[in-house]
Amino acid sequence: MPTVKVRNLKNKEVGDVELADAVFGVELNETLIHSAVMNYRANGRQGTSATKTRGNVSGSGRKLWKQKGTGRARIASLRSPLWKGGGNVHGPQPRDWSYQMPKKMRRGALRSALSERLREGNLIVVDEFSFENPKTKGFLEALGSLGLVENQKHAKTLVIDSLDNANLVLSSRNVQKTKVTNSFGLNIYDVIYHEKLLISKSAIEEIVNLLDPAREGIKAKEDSSVEAAEQPKAKKEAAPEAADAKPKKAPAKKKVQEDDSLLEIGEEGENK
Repeated sequence: MPTVKVRNLKNKEVGDVELADAVFGVELNETLIHSAVMNYRANGRQGTSATKTRGNVSGSGRKLWKQKGTGRARIASLRSPLWKGGGNVHGPQPRDWSYQMPKKMRRGALRSALSERLREGNLIVVDEFSFENPKTKGFLEALGSLGLVENQKHAKTLVIDSLDNANLVLSSRNVQKTKVTNSFGLNIYDVIYHEKLLISKSAIEEIVNLLDPAREGIKAKEDSSVEAAEQPKAKKEAAPEAADAKPKKAPAKKKVQEDDSLLEIGEEGENK
């Protein structure tokens, strides 16, 4: 397991941290990284470019001259693509450029890129990004002490920490070539674009939990066990409902009791 020194914002060593081989000790896979970057950029395309066809161009649909007898080439419309100001043929139209990439490939590309940044020595682990006030000056001083500023120019830097750190976010938002994100928003394009990575100690643990393949398998087993445990409960809960849903027997019809008075009236009528 690679061991990295933990530094504070004044570039003093405050301890060591061991990085997981499954995340920060992966071989470089340029093909996989290239595929992940192309996928990220394609998903970010707007796809709104468009050209006007002959149906969108303004102009009359009248036939300019008769078909025969003029000696000129036959023509049907002023909006023909052959004429100046006419429509465009087979031009770009609005479309969706995004496509899905397997999750394992995307995470594998991230692991490969982070491991390469570590081998280059461009990955710096910071104890914590603690700023008393949200000031750009304090953030630039921290970058200078960490050796990221040369000739009044700082390298492209990606800071990975919690976005709840308001002082860090506000202090860095006016600094060019610097981006602050959290471990859940980490993507392959930012890792490749920025030369230096500043990662807090707490963010390292989150990245390992997200990208470690062994932990992914454990999570999948836990999810499947939870689903299996919920299914019998659902069946048991559905059983009483089924019992209640049984059709009830219709009440027996009550016998109509004959009225003695009516019988007497009927007998009198027969006697008459």
